[in-house]
Amino acid sequence: MPASRRRFLVGSGAVAAAAAVGVAPKLTPHAQEPVTVRWWHIQTAEELAAAWQAQADAYMTEHPEVTIEITVLENQAFKDRLTTVMSAGDPPDLFQSWGGGVLYQYAAAGLLRDVTADLATDGWGETFAQASLGLFGTEGKTYGVPWKQGVVGFWYNKALFTQAAIEAPPATWTELLAAVETLKGADVTPITVGAGDKWPAHFYWVYLATRFGGQAAFEAAYNRTGSFTDEPFIQAGEALLELNALEPFQADFLAATYPDSSALFGNGGAAIELMGQWHLATQADASESGEGLGDDLGFFAFPSVEGGAGDPTDVLGGADGFAFGLNAPDAAVDFARYLTSAENQTTLATEGVAVLPTVAGTESAIEDPLLIDVQALLASANYLQLYYDQYLPPVVGGVVNDVVQGLLAGTHTPESAAQAIEDSFAAEIAASQ
Repeated sequence: MPASRRRFLVGSGAVAAAAAVGVAPKLTPHAQEPVTVRWWHIQTAEELAAAWQAQADAYMTEHPEVTIEITVLENQAFKDRLTTVMSAGDPPDLFQSWGGGVLYQYAAAGLLRDVTADLATDGWGETFAQASLGLFGTEGKTYGVPWKQGVVGFWYNKALFTQAAIEAPPATWTELLAAVETLKGADVTPITVGAGDKWPAHFYWVYLATRFGGQAAFEAAYNRTGSFTDEPFIQAGEALLELNALEPFQADFLAATYPDSSALFGNGGAAIELMGQWHLATQADASESGEGLGDDLGFFAFPSVEGGAGDPTDVLGGADGFAFGLNAPDAAVDFARYLTSAENQTTLATEGVAVLPTVAGTESAIEDPLLIDVQALLASANYLQLYYDQYLPPVVGGVVNDVVQGLLAGTHTPESAAQAIEDSFAAEIAASQ
């Protein structure tokens, strides 16, 4: 993509702002001619797939002229197949998207339907959490809408904190380092991470870069007024090595997968894991009991970093959404309106699908105290940084994951890691011009 298309869009503004609007979307009149909507999603779990099917069935009952053809694909299979159909110029009408760099590449190639005008109709766009909606637009145009949002934070074992006589979760990076040493002194494994899968470890480096440089640093590097070798990105690597020097992770962390790490945490084998809101369910499912830590599970925000230029309320997270293929019929947009209505989002959130929901008027669907804490963290954020391995072009995102693992393995320095990311991003720009 030309540099002019690399506009940074994950804007400021509390996620809760959407809730203050209270605008209910109005469904547009549906066409009377028969129309088919091709919808691809990745909700492969039986209960989740059934929930989406029920929504489609209900819509088709109300709109008998519309046929919704659903294709359910596993995450990687979806990505591979989507690449194929995009290359052939035949995208599905409605499909899973996380926004960011991949979506922007498809938009630049003319493969997506611009739904900016649709979002402006009857205030539909105003019903969404604006930080999450921003992930699906570029250069003033929007190509998708979010249906689920989330944030990464520290999940912790209250019982192990009590065992180590730690009275409160750490609020600063210095306090986190001190907590690691205290936990080790109490014969507790401080932190578990599935660094063998790479992406869980990249959360640390990206969060630290966000704390040191904030929105301005990422925007400058992304829009080419700066670089990924600028000081905040070097500082992120240095701080991560400072943590790594304390040997805080489980013995096999460089080879461990996220399921391995989640099982260790859910079985009480480590005190802390940095992970998204889905970890509430994952750590329970991965545990031997099937219940995880239960009442011993707690959550706290990524600590502030002393001297960092980033706002300490900044969060790392993302959103699942629907993007629209270039030839998507109006019925596809209308169906997306239906799926993202407050009523249906509340139903989906209650069924465990749209957690956390992104639509105003759905707050009551969240009852778990820990998810309420996660939602509050999102609501207090002025800036949402999308995961680098999703925001950046896929090749560059892969390099980020590789070099962060390399930092932890001792095969990269903070400087060489930052340079590798910069070189990859510069090469992507050159190749697109």
